[in-house]
Amino acid sequence: MKAAIISLGSVSSKWTFEAMKRYFEQVDDIDLRNVEVDLGAKSPLVLYEGKPLPKYDCIYLKGSFRYLQILGSIAAVLENKIFMPITPHAFTVGHDKLLTHLALQQHKIPMPETYISANPAAAKQLLEKLSYPIVMKFPSGTQGKGVMFAESYNSAASMLDALSALNQPVIIQKFIETGGRDIRVIVVGDEVAAAMERKAVEGERRANIHAGGKGVPVKLDFKTKELAIKTAQVLGSRICAVDILKGKKGPMVIEVNLSPGLQGITEATKTDVADMIAKYLYEGAKKFKGESAHIEAGLIKAAGLSPSAKTIVTNVQTNRNRIVLPEIITEASGLSKDDEILISAEKNCIVVTKSKAVKK
Repeated sequence: MKAAIISLGSVSSKWTFEAMKRYFEQVDDIDLRNVEVDLGAKSPLVLYEGKPLPKYDCIYLKGSFRYLQILGSIAAVLENKIFMPITPHAFTVGHDKLLTHLALQQHKIPMPETYISANPAAAKQLLEKLSYPIVMKFPSGTQGKGVMFAESYNSAASMLDALSALNQPVIIQKFIETGGRDIRVIVVGDEVAAAMERKAVEGERRANIHAGGKGVPVKLDFKTKELAIKTAQVLGSRICAVDILKGKKGPMVIEVNLSPGLQGITEATKTDVADMIAKYLYEGAKKFKGESAHIEAGLIKAAGLSPSAKTIVTNVQTNRNRIVLPEIITEASGLSKDDEILISAEKNCIVVTKSKAVKK
């Protein structure tokens, strides 16, 4: 099988690329910055360095929130055609903390008491109703960037005054005292691949490794494991990091990262997370390919076609309420412009055959 990783070329991406080479027959390392989506063609095309992206059995898409539009677009074009561990919807939701918190709330995922405001000026109206300290975040940002702590109303108001020029939505959360500790869980498929407890350095409240936090392996209880896996499923991402706080009322999710760094957790847990990701991608691609072949065989049999018939699984394309067939199917049929055809249709089925009638 053939696979590709499309990323920004981080150390974690390089590790995953090398691990994928142990499972797939061919693996390509593709720079996300050289990928584009062509919407001007008859059907959307993913281009790499100006040329159509080669056919793969599996693609692992990853990148920062700054690239969420292109990541989501690529995923949308390739959805249901190849195996991908992250859905198009996940890129939109998972790279926006505001949408992430909304999705978690809708699925009753426990998290700290959270408020969302349209901009810093509007957020000031909430400050008098809150108990302190509080945490303030911008919708975008990773590695603990864009996260601020306020000990009192005055300090929170001063921060919002300084941020008012940015005019961005603001997320305000109740601060949960955990001694500067949190838990990072890497979810791969329906399993926890690795977990570590992170402790912030002295004078710092963010436990992120990039903010100087130190990680040590941690054994998760069933409830915390279940919470991490359910969070990944809710967002539609089968590979991600889930950050969890252990509060008095139990574990709570504070953040999800679709493109987590692997260095810190690999070093802390001595677990080859990149290899676990690569193995999951291979098994997922193999299963997807088998299911696609089964569906194709079923469609051929149901239509009474020969085993050599060309069958694909794709979304319906329409133009002015008329169904447009994919070019590959048009070519495979051998039908030409002047051919007479018989068309029969019933619910969920259309059959097109060349007429055997003799022209007079």
